Amino acid sequence: MTNTLILVFFLTMIIHTAETLSYSIRFAGVQVNKLAVALSLVGIVVLVSRTANLIQAPMTAKFVDFAKVEPTFDLERYFRICLFASSIGTLIAIALFPSFINLSVRVIARLEVAGSIPKLISSVTVSQLKNTKKYLKKPKFKLSQFRYLGVSKRFLVINILVTAFYSVGVLSSLYAAHLLPKYATTASQASGLINGIATILLTIFIDPQLGLITDKALQDESQRRQLGKIYALLMTSRFLGTLLAQVFLIPSAHFIGWIVKWIF
Repeated sequence: MTNTLILVFFLTMIIHTAETLSYSIRFAGVQVNKLAVALSLVGIVVLVSRTANLIQAPMTAKFVDFAKVEPTFDLERYFRICLFASSIGTLIAIALFPSFINLSVRVIARLEVAGSIPKLISSVTVSQLKNTKKYLKKPKFKLSQFRYLGVSKRFLVINILVTAFYSVGVLSSLYAAHLLPKYATTASQASGLINGIATILLTIFIDPQLGLITDKALQDESQRRQLGKIYALLMTSRFLGTLLAQVFLIPSAHFIGWIVKWIF
């Protein structure tokens, strides 16, 4: 199982790195006033994340199957290692944030010339790939720069909770399947009970507020300069959310188990 764990760890890391880096693409779009073009590139990043998830999800479920035939297998420990990969992936995205902004600005400009994603990809040369090193920028993190950004504490707390629920949703349903072998199939398909909470919070509290912040940045130069710091703050809250997911893992599994036993 060690080799499988390494692969799941790597894929989980890719998923969270890609999802968190979408902030840098959005910010690049605002910087050059090409938000719609930037959002099309976000779709590519999401595609990478979902492709990795297609492989990662069944491999993670394999741990549950192995735990059925091997009673000494520490399933909880393996799942916590997988959650730790989400924290590492988010940290990688935070470190790459300044560099990815510069790179995204360049990609947006080239996409306008190419006219489509396939033409953009086919036009890339080896020399251009080598030149990407000039877009690298060392991240600078100072707590003082996050003061007076106009972001409410409630907004950040909800973002932490949303990230925690999304990070733990599938794992908690699989762990519930392990805890309740009699209802294993039902429990393994019940991740939506946890992710649904995250979706409600995201739709009602996060997306509208983030849209307003981005819209203000498009119209106001001073707000535009602060937007990068706001996105960095949101990425930091995502990282805290992946840590909180460690706390939610077992309670969420028991919650799913209770719902499955008494309602379904």
